Amino acid sequence: MPSTPIPDSADRSLGERLWRTALTTVADHFEPVMNLYKPYVEGVEHLPADGRFLIVGNHTQMSAAEIVLIPYCVRQAIGSQVRPLADRQFGKMRGLQADLIAAYGAVVGSPESAATLMRENATILVFPGGGREIGKFKGEEYKLRWDNRYGFARLAAEHRYPIVTAALVGGDDVYTSITTRDSLYGRASSWLGERLGGRSDMAMPLVRGIGPTLIPQPQRMYLRFGAPISSAEPTGTPRDTWVSELKEKVQTQLESDLEDLQRVRRDDPYRALNPLARHHAATPHA
Repeated sequence: MPSTPIPDSADRSLGERLWRTALTTVADHFEPVMNLYKPYVEGVEHLPADGRFLIVGNHTQMSAAEIVLIPYCVRQAIGSQVRPLADRQFGKMRGLQADLIAAYGAVVGSPESAATLMRENATILVFPGGGREIGKFKGEEYKLRWDNRYGFARLAAEHRYPIVTAALVGGDDVYTSITTRDSLYGRASSWLGERLGGRSDMAMPLVRGIGPTLIPQPQRMYLRFGAPISSAEPTGTPRDTWVSELKEKVQTQLESDLEDLQRVRRDDPYRALNPLARHHAATPHA
């Protein structure tokens, strides 16, 4: 079944309208929480003021971190609501879950829904790795799993949509993966995922949080927005060639920023949110 944008205006359910009001209220009063949490954020000056751009980010094991932090920072910087492109699996949700996702401004990711948002000059957020990038086996932390996913680059080129990378570090450190993908457990998890959902790439690792529990380890988040990358095709370059080059350019930028932020995190005494180290926390360069 093809994916379509979340219904708008009169087509919204009462539950969605109520959730949208609640989420907007929370977003407008979230600054004290962010000030207390003190995430490391740099590059907001790169965000185009007109809001017409595509944000391309990396998923982490604490996916709620990027889904909350990126839209919050964009809203604070330029006042634009971010429209996330959700994994197609979310399109199967109904009831409260569907209302909450729609109220957040998300649409189920498809070329059609993304193109609609681009024609409306919306601020769009996409994670090319999709849901399969969330579950990280040992050694896969902060590794992009884009493979041959060129869709975001093709759409950006077709609509001449600027691309802004959003690298996030910290979310892959809330849990420690204790199995590798090629282990007996990893292979069994892939087999089970394929049997239940038809996708072997949705295997889930064994992880631990604090000690042997699943309680997340406290971690500071590190976010960097890159300078806008033009998607306009160079004269004389075939569309398919340019789409491939654009995808590689975006991926290289994101991977470079992820490496830089991991170095920042490594030297930051506040990386585990230790209150005693709060005043010595790393801050972005002016």
